Amino acid sequence: MEKINIIQSKAVLVPVDNIDTDQIIPARFLKTVSRAGFGEKLFYDWRFDSDGNPQESVLTGQSGEILVAGNNFGCGSSREHAAWALHDAGFRAVVSSSFADIFRNNALNNCLLPVRVSEDFLAGICEALKKSPDTELAIDLPAQKLTVPGVGETSFEINAYKKECLMKGYSDIDYLLADKDAILKYEETHCL
Repeated sequence: MEKINIIQSKAVLVPVDNIDTDQIIPARFLKTVSRAGFGEKLFYDWRFDSDGNPQESVLTGQSGEILVAGNNFGCGSSREHAAWALHDAGFRAVVSSSFADIFRNNALNNCLLPVRVSEDFLAGICEALKKSPDTELAIDLPAQKLTVPGVGETSFEINAYKKECLMKGYSDIDYLLADKDAILKYEETHCL
C-alpha cells in the first residue's frame, strides 16, 4: 500500500447528502474480486446515460485527489468496492460531515482517508470551492489537520492504529509482519 502523510490537492466537490455505495459503484459492475478497473465505473450512472454516452454531471470538469461530499457519505450496502473505485479513480481522501461506519472502515483498509469535519466547516469548504474551484486543500495526517484557504483549519479524529498503518503504507498483515522478529522471539521464549 502507498503511504499517506500530507495530501495537498484541488478537490472534487459533490455537495450531495446520502451518497450510497450503489451510486459510488453500481452493483452491476461487481463481477470481479480484482481491485483494478473500478475507477472507470465510479459514479457511472451520474456520468453516463442509459446508452453509455457521457453526460454532464456534478463531476464534469473537476479533478483532484480529495473528494468533498455531503453528509452521510458511503451509506447503503457494505461493498468494499466503493472504496476500491474511489482509490482507483485517484482519490486519496474523502471529506464529509459524516460517514457510514462500514464505508469508513473499508476506506481505511484500502488507503483512502475519510476526514470527518463539522457541518459548518463542510459548508465553508463547499462555499470556497464554489467560488474558486482551483482551491487546494491540505490534509496533514500526522497532525490530523485539514486546512482550507479562506476557511481555516480544523482537526479530525482517526483511530491511532489505522493512522499508523496509513502513514507507513501498511495493510493489517503488513503491520503484523513488521513485528515478525518480536513475534518469533516471543514464541521461542513463551510457547512450547
